[in-house]
Amino acid sequence: MIFIDACLGKDTPYTPVWMMRQAGRYLPEYMAVRQQAGNFLNLCHSPELAAEVTLQPVDIVGVDAAIMFSDILVVPNEMGMKLDFVKGEGPVFEKPIKIKDNLDALLGGKEAADRLTYVYETIKITRQKLDKDKALIGFTGAPWTLATYMIEGQGTKTYNIVKKMMYRNPKLLHEVLSKVTEVVKHYLANQIRSGVNVVQIFDSWAAALEKDAYFEFSWKYIKDIVSYIKKEFPDTPIIVFPKGIGVYLEDIDGEFDVFGVDWGTPMEKAKEILGDKYVLQGNMEPCRLYSKSATKEAVEKISKVMQNRRHIFNLGHGILPDVPVENAKYFISLVKEVTKK
Repeated sequence: MIFIDACLGKDTPYTPVWMMRQAGRYLPEYMAVRQQAGNFLNLCHSPELAAEVTLQPVDIVGVDAAIMFSDILVVPNEMGMKLDFVKGEGPVFEKPIKIKDNLDALLGGKEAADRLTYVYETIKITRQKLDKDKALIGFTGAPWTLATYMIEGQGTKTYNIVKKMMYRNPKLLHEVLSKVTEVVKHYLANQIRSGVNVVQIFDSWAAALEKDAYFEFSWKYIKDIVSYIKKEFPDTPIIVFPKGIGVYLEDIDGEFDVFGVDWGTPMEKAKEILGDKYVLQGNMEPCRLYSKSATKEAVEKISKVMQNRRHIFNLGHGILPDVPVENAKYFISLVKEVTKK
């Protein structure tokens, strides 16, 4: 597989390329399947339909790997937190964690992870239908990102509720993070057993924390998960993507294989600091996909920076729903053309 070869440092015919949140909102075919499912959560819980939308970007756009269709919040949902996707608001938990009793009422570890059967079935169906030379990527949210949703109750721009806990009751926050971490370990292990070739850990809200807090309340838990997976599955590549921590790169370490570079972090800087230790992934600004000329400019620049280095071409965050499909196809074909030279 091209992706596996890139991670292990083997020669590859070209730089592998895919797009974050690739099963997605920009494809009319995806919207048709979602309508068939009734709502987003139903789609996550329907393995046949979830496998269908997982495969769509591979078949339609031409990316080199499939990213399983799911959502990071199925983890706290199966721990026992009632989840709804509210129009105009996004994901909302009915009863956020406020006190230790709320946390103690939730399932943990393998018991919670084993409830995510629909995810594992999606993986099995997808792997059966996916070409053998294409990698299938599984994923999870990082404990900090998941805990933030669980404590805030929904998305946030201020993080004031979770940060209030962090400063007033850090012991409880660490207990939340520890419990989530144990679930995530088993969740990723089950994904690998079900057939994914690669796993990725998204820390979408990493930038909410100042440096010392980030390494205490987020990064150490990511490292714990990575160490567990590497011990159990030493040959499975692991990608980490902490968004918005470019100024902390000097202190990044761990047993993972690939570091996802967000669009706000200069690729030159990431290459200088981390390029000798890890494969780098990224980092085109997603909004460049609105313009073919802007896309071409970025692809050529990133390709030049990463010339003769192990690199996975990707966006520096998720693709947006109104990006023209034609532009997404152009991006993929351009990367393959430019990186072959």
